[in-house]
Amino acid sequence: MMGLKVRGGKRLPGEEIEKVLIRGTNWIGDVVMTLPAVASVRKTWPGARIFVLAKPWVAEIYRLSPDVDEVIPFAEPGRHTGVMGKWRLARELRGHGFDCTIILQNAIEAAILARLAGIPIRAGYNSDGRGLLLTHSVRRTRTIRQIHQIDYYLEMVRALGCKPAGRDVRLWPGKDYDGLAGQLFTRFGIDGDRPLVGIAPGAAYGPAKKWFPERFAAVADHLIEDAGAQGLLFGSAGDRESTAEVGKNARHPLIDIAGKTNLKEAIALIARCRIFVSNDSGLMHVAGALGIPTIAIFGSTNPVTTSPVGEKSVVIHHDVDCSPCLKPVCPTDFRCMDLIGVEEVYTAARKLMESR
Repeated sequence: MMGLKVRGGKRLPGEEIEKVLIRGTNWIGDVVMTLPAVASVRKTWPGARIFVLAKPWVAEIYRLSPDVDEVIPFAEPGRHTGVMGKWRLARELRGHGFDCTIILQNAIEAAILARLAGIPIRAGYNSDGRGLLLTHSVRRTRTIRQIHQIDYYLEMVRALGCKPAGRDVRLWPGKDYDGLAGQLFTRFGIDGDRPLVGIAPGAAYGPAKKWFPERFAAVADHLIEDAGAQGLLFGSAGDRESTAEVGKNARHPLIDIAGKTNLKEAIALIARCRIFVSNDSGLMHVAGALGIPTIAIFGSTNPVTTSPVGEKSVVIHHDVDCSPCLKPVCPTDFRCMDLIGVEEVYTAARKLMESR
């Protein structure tokens, strides 16, 4: 426990809260890591209606949470873009009559929006100079920024007086996902009788987070040859260059679906994978939360703060004196990734596949 302080020693009321708005985070991995905090809010007010304001590309994660009653789309780009769009969104939120908002996102915009929406109780970290806009401002210390992101959000809601609900994260797709997966198997020509190996060679923020495409390809080839598997390359449209490089370097054909699915479709396919091999990325967190055996490859980023959830997740990371640098581009010799060999990743993947 970090013992974070709230300005004025305030705590959120234990009763008389009927409608809560949670301002969600904007990145897939961050959303997964906020779910225990959302569960804590639900445990605190079990009878309340809990809404989440979220960008469209992450909304599906919150829809899979049993602790969320409704997701409100933050349509940006779209009708909520720009100053007038924010005024429009504030009016829409005001119409819901929320009693309280808990702001998980760190930006000042989220606090301004809550204030414009007339929400009487506004709680969150005092980051980005927004402390005075909050009625319940939690001091964000240097130490809190160095722990795992799950605990970063949990400690905030704990300081506000929310009840503990554990730190486990698990996504449970509904029955509609089974039918969707079947449709996607047909659409992409996936053989349902072969073990499916998911590979996510891309990553947002820069190339320093990306392991070598030829090594991803070699791991895929080994798993195809030794386990009779079928390889599926995951990613967004922005990852197409990375997935194409993996496909080009592989001896066996891989099915490249980067940029060809929405998040719900990607989740449906990840849930069918026997193993998922990934850089530090949003889909890595999704795979771990789905309970899929996951190999997470870390270079420039810090597994202490952003390692995947799930008992079946294995982090591969080599300590070097310059890592984690958190830089988008390696300024030296990229040894944090170069030290991670094909055999190390393949051996870890086979072990996970055999233990499932």
